[in-house]
Amino acid sequence: MHTLYGIKNCDTVKKAKQWLEQNNIAYQFHDFRADELTSSQLSDFVSRVDWSNLLNRSSTSWRQLSIEQQSDLTAEKAIALMLANPTLIKRPVLDTGDKLIIGFKVDHYKTELL
Repeated sequence: MHTLYGIKNCDTVKKAKQWLEQNNIAYQFHDFRADELTSSQLSDFVSRVDWSNLLNRSSTSWRQLSIEQQSDLTAEKAIALMLANPTLIKRPVLDTGDKLIIGFKVDHYKTELL
């Protein structure tokens, strides 16, 4: 079964959930806020996709960070920021078991899941 990671009130996550349900694709939902995100989960993500693709630099959460927090990013610094504030992670993250799909685009989901 797939795991969809995100935040329940995120519009993009809602669209992904709706698409999965309409296409009869079983999944479980993991809410970054309610269910939290462990360092081992995030380490697993980063081992499977580049951390820079996971970090949402266009989010409100990113804009609220200080210039010092935003500058001189390394994998370790980005991981620490995402662990401290999971809303910095692009949403949704769909774990199919074989791969991680970051974000939601209908065409990409069709290609990867159907």
